[in-house]
Amino acid sequence: MRSKEEILDLIINIAKDDECIRVVLMTGSQANPDAPNDKYQDFDITYFVNNISPFYNNSEWIEKHFGKSLIMQLPENMELLPSSGDGHFCCLMILEDGNRIDLSIEFTPYIDDGEPAVILLDKDGFFPQLKPDKKHWHIKPPSKKHFFDCCNEFWWCLNNVAKGIFRDELPYAMNMYNCIVREMLDKMIEWFIGVNYNFSVSSGKMSKYFKKYLSEAIYEKYKETYSDSNYNHFWASVFTACELFHLTAEKVADYLNVSYNQNEENGMIKYLSMVRNDCVK
Repeated sequence: MRSKEEILDLIINIAKDDECIRVVLMTGSQANPDAPNDKYQDFDITYFVNNISPFYNNSEWIEKHFGKSLIMQLPENMELLPSSGDGHFCCLMILEDGNRIDLSIEFTPYIDDGEPAVILLDKDGFFPQLKPDKKHWHIKPPSKKHFFDCCNEFWWCLNNVAKGIFRDELPYAMNMYNCIVREMLDKMIEWFIGVNYNFSVSSGKMSKYFKKYLSEAIYEKYKETYSDSNYNHFWASVFTACELFHLTAEKVADYLNVSYNQNEENGMIKYLSMVRNDCVK
């Protein structure tokens, strides 16, 4: 596998040799000094160009300059994914040596929202001076309304999980649990981490840094919220998720100086217990 320096040289030299490419920008974990480093980090690269036409849907240009890929995705060329329009084209590629480059080609102006970024090349010197904000990816405290909405969504949607198990509708129950209920659980745990770290850290994309910021005991409990297809195990994971949500929500409620709605929890725990009892009869 080529080194970071070798891949950056490739990216920059391609741009230097093409008059259409005026600026090369790197974002993502490679541009974030706080992100953990390993050899499988993506290279999130943007070429800002003065003409998008030569690049748009041009896989031959990609292969000519970057080499063959083990696999490639062109989102703007897919019916499955919404297209962002003619001013933008994206190519995601895993090269033969295992390096991944997510290349965006942009004709649209850059908007600096504080995301950590590094200018690798600016041929004209006109690119705006970046003002990276270390807080850009930090967990943000919720409003009181957002907190209560999250609680209500978590507890309410568990009724659908329970009915799915009762009816032996495993795909429905699993999707409801892992896509809807877990989203609320992860949101609450994220806020819990924020409270514990004074909202000065990031939990990462899709909560990937939970292990880093949760105590060993809480992270072990979180792991137990994942289940296989065995319904007894599924029920156990559901009730563990309930315990974990209660624990973290109370801490967040204290931070917000609000009272956690215990009645909401009690009602759903009673309902879940009812349905589970019917499942074992």
